[in-house]
Amino acid sequence: MTGEEAKRKLREQGITLKEWASARGYPYYLVSRVICGTIKGNFGLSHQVAVELGMKPSLKKKEEASLDMQE
Repeated sequence: MTGEEAKRKLREQGITLKEWASARGYPYYLVSRVICGTIKGNFGLSHQVAVELGMKPSLKKKEEASLDMQE
């Protein structure tokens, strides 16, 4: 999902970025930058934001998939 798609999904639910960030304990500026693509969300808190927004898969899912392939 792209940042625009994530923003649209929140808008359809009647939730602002600020409300979403506040409800999850994330700084608004970080959520905004992840949505805009200024911060890629490759690791750390920005990655958590991107995962929760549906913009990136979680690292756990990737690790589980790679373990399944090794078996």
